[in-house]
Amino acid sequence: MALAGIHVIELVGLAPAPLCGMILADFGAKIVHIDQIKSAPLTNTLARGKRSVALNLKRPEGAGVLKRLCNQSDILIEPFRKGVMERLGLGPEVLCEQNPRLIYARLTGFGQSGPFSKAAGHDINYIALSGLLSKFGRKGEKPYAPLNVVADFAGGGVMCAMGIILALYERMQSGKGQVIDASMVEGAAYCCSWLWKSQHIGIWDQQRGENLLDSGAPFYETYKTSDGKYMAVGAIEPHFYEQFLKGLGLDSAKLAPQMSQSDWPEMKRIFAEAFATKSQEQWCKIFDGTDACVTPVLSFEEAPNHPHNQERGSFVTDENGQVSPRPAPVLSRTPATVNLGRNPEVGEHTQLVLTEYGFTKEQINMLLSAGVIECRRSKSNL
Repeated sequence: MALAGIHVIELVGLAPAPLCGMILADFGAKIVHIDQIKSAPLTNTLARGKRSVALNLKRPEGAGVLKRLCNQSDILIEPFRKGVMERLGLGPEVLCEQNPRLIYARLTGFGQSGPFSKAAGHDINYIALSGLLSKFGRKGEKPYAPLNVVADFAGGGVMCAMGIILALYERMQSGKGQVIDASMVEGAAYCCSWLWKSQHIGIWDQQRGENLLDSGAPFYETYKTSDGKYMAVGAIEPHFYEQFLKGLGLDSAKLAPQMSQSDWPEMKRIFAEAFATKSQEQWCKIFDGTDACVTPVLSFEEAPNHPHNQERGSFVTDENGQVSPRPAPVLSRTPATVNLGRNPEVGEHTQLVLTEYGFTKEQINMLLSAGVIECRRSKSNL
């Protein structure tokens, strides 16, 4: 796989950092996830392909264990607020000095500098500060957060993984690691650069919910079908729009021009009435095979069973029967190989990993007796 031979230490954190680690694991990196001792089991739902070491970093001996692990690793993924690692004696000035090749990835909401760098926050706060939240919402309604996808995962986990790959590539030239300051505010904003760069071309010049792509246009909208399901419409280009109207059984000559914004509310009403006459399945039969840009809105249960997704193998099922997306993108020679075993128990691999990193049996027993590490006796599937 593409990242075979890369060793990663991932410190326990919320979803953005585990996603970053899972991406690296899916493409071949060997991930050691550092859990807290006495943690609840299976709290990390993005632990696919990882091994768990339970370690008390607040104890000097625990910090010493992490230093030793990082000394033999390529990457550290650290999700704490600014200053936490420094207080533990584990900041980049310490770890990168002992291992100059270490890539120290710091994934936080607000970044390592600025007035908010030490503040708590979540996805909704990060996209609010980035300017993006002001664009999400329908006409006449308050801004709404589209789940925690934009900052946590796109701007956080995915952008941090990209930064790590860039640093790995640069290390091939210089032989040196570096510190990555991955801010979810900036990552989310950067992912949505097109919104900034398209502000003055007539796409976003109206109020929220009145524009082309924010639910203002009747041809870029979702519509309810007779069976209570929905169809998604993205018929922007005129030739796609004509096929869309044809599928609905409507005559464009009897409708207002497509881009007549003052007529959009009435056009929405007409389209909604049309969609309400048939079921989702019936509309799929009408629009499948056309370029009308009309697709069904599928649930999590339905998406893996759609013929397109089935043919591509877009979803995988683990040994517990849980379905999740296949890693993307698909590489032709070194594709990801998904580990379909269960997620590890907290501390399940503590003894195994420490042994691999050169700790003796006596040292491991001393750390265990002192409450610095925790070992859970579960059979590993990794």
